Amino acid sequence: MSPSGAALPRSALSLQARLLATVLGLVGLVWLAVAVATWYDTGHELDELLDAHLAQAASLLVMQRLDELEGDNFPPPPTLHKYQTRVAIQVWHEGRLVVRSTNAPEAPLGFGEAPGLRTSVIDGEAWRVLTTPGREPDVLIHVGELESARHDILLASLRSIAWPMLLALPLLALGIWWAVRGAVRPLRQLGQAVALRRPQALQPLSAHAVPPEVAPLVRALNGLFERMADLLESERRFTADAAHELRTPIAAIRMQAQVAQGATREPERTQALAATLLGCDRAARLIEQLLQLARLEGEVARGGGAVDPAGTVSADLTATALGLMADLELKAQVRGQSLALLAPGPVHVPMPGALLQVLLRNLTDNAMRYSPDGARVQLSMEGPAPGQVAALVVEDGGPGLPPEAVARLGERFFRVLGTGQTGSGLGWSIVQRVARLYGLSVSVDRSPALRGLRVTVIWIDTPRADIDVGQSAGLH
Repeated sequence: MSPSGAALPRSALSLQARLLATVLGLVGLVWLAVAVATWYDTGHELDELLDAHLAQAASLLVMQRLDELEGDNFPPPPTLHKYQTRVAIQVWHEGRLVVRSTNAPEAPLGFGEAPGLRTSVIDGEAWRVLTTPGREPDVLIHVGELESARHDILLASLRSIAWPMLLALPLLALGIWWAVRGAVRPLRQLGQAVALRRPQALQPLSAHAVPPEVAPLVRALNGLFERMADLLESERRFTADAAHELRTPIAAIRMQAQVAQGATREPERTQALAATLLGCDRAARLIEQLLQLARLEGEVARGGGAVDPAGTVSADLTATALGLMADLELKAQVRGQSLALLAPGPVHVPMPGALLQVLLRNLTDNAMRYSPDGARVQLSMEGPAPGQVAALVVEDGGPGLPPEAVARLGERFFRVLGTGQTGSGLGWSIVQRVARLYGLSVSVDRSPALRGLRVTVIWIDTPRADIDVGQSAGLH
């Protein structure tokens, strides 16, 4: 099975096998094409040469007088070559065969009196015949050669060429196999090095003496190892911090439960149980925030940046804010705080409604938590503007934050001391992750109207995959 769970095809070949099959197939096709071209070219040149020999023999006969060729004046020539008997001569005068060689047939080698080269079949044998008029009138000379002789000569010529080529094929295949095996050796070595690594070994692979073709793969693997190391380190840090933060509310809950268990008076027991419930609520909120942060970090780790850049998923910012304020109204009334919403109407942003609610809840909850009793918390929405899809401004009437605290916003479990408020410090980490995931611009400064903290979130028109959250005023 492959890492993705899909079964690899049984017929899948290795890279070396595919290279060998491709190269050897191309070599075989080229060799076959060369053989066919050599056959054709050699046959053509051989025909030209032997036709020239026929023309030379015919020219010698043309120079002879007819009376010199007839009778004893033209005795049979001696056999000087094994192919000589396959060449025949005929001399015709006034349609009568007057002279012929011993191996020449009695039927005319050529048809008609038209001079030139042609192929004729006599008694089932093909002849290559040159016909030419003689020196005297009504004399016709035919010089022919058996086509089988030409085929034998051609095969003999090609045999001397084919044997070396056939013997070279295995050597060539062996050389190609050796070259391809050496070419893919770096890939095999890289695969073996990765296979032998321990699961916890995330140090970079050595790029020394790596071929240029393999170097991008090594760099990609090293980048993957680096990201995995960062992710594992983040998870280890997250686990340690979460365990540390959960220890405090759990210890407080245990202590209050022990107080309630040992209380002898009802008011004391009631107070301890109320503190226990408050500690449970705090632990539940902390766990909820931890789960939200873990899910967001998982999205960032898988996507590596902004998701849904085309904006195919959207939510109404105004409607989400109205629903959130209805949920928080009772909590605001307990502390005498007022919640205000300024919006021109429906404002749609490219973000799922669930994550938009997470973003708004954390910003609004922080504003309410760190504002004094009776303070005002205001949410303002703006529609599309040049360079942006929408904008959200959250302002509160709290004391604000000093510059050094603003610079640390977004750090896990960071809380401003001396506020007297409980919290886990994870709210800004969640806001930061949402902003990074969806390419939002987030800035923090002081509210000129309410004199507290002002947070501005902008959905930019072209989402960036790796935006620097807090680029404007301190989320660095």
